[in-house]
Amino acid sequence: MSSVASTIHDLSYVSNRGETVPFSRFAGQPLLIVNTATKCGLAPQLRSLEQIHQEYGPKGLVVIGFPCGQFANQEPGDDEQIAQACDLNFGVTFPLSSKIDVNGEHADPVFRFLKSHGSSRFGSLIKWNFTKFLVSPDGTEVKRVAPRSSPKQLIPQIEQWLPQGAAHPVQ
Repeated sequence: MSSVASTIHDLSYVSNRGETVPFSRFAGQPLLIVNTATKCGLAPQLRSLEQIHQEYGPKGLVVIGFPCGQFANQEPGDDEQIAQACDLNFGVTFPLSSKIDVNGEHADPVFRFLKSHGSSRFGSLIKWNFTKFLVSPDGTEVKRVAPRSSPKQLIPQIEQWLPQGAAHPVQ
């Protein structure tokens, strides 16, 4: 694989169960990718992400959480502990990756791609947990949303990127 991906579909991630998941599996579907941390003050956003997953997953949206402990070690557990905390405390059923780094020399290739394609005033850095990236169905366009912003503000763009007739307004 080339060191520079032209679309996210050229990449893969490792699930929290150790399975390699190619993003090509999601070609034609919008992706909502978020760096998560269960001990973060923003962790209640996991509930909003789960609501979006429940509402729009059946219509084609793929939500994936990427646990990261780089910010004040607010994700201290291992993959199993993280999955349990996400389920018990927030009811998360959307897929999770294995724990990753989003910044620095060991930054996961997925986040290197997202940072290089999603414009931000922070440039190529992730400043905190719950930075959200919405990726177009063709895997090339990335909309980046700040950590404190509600995931629900992405719903209009999600609805635009879903297959025709799949979306309907949230009540």
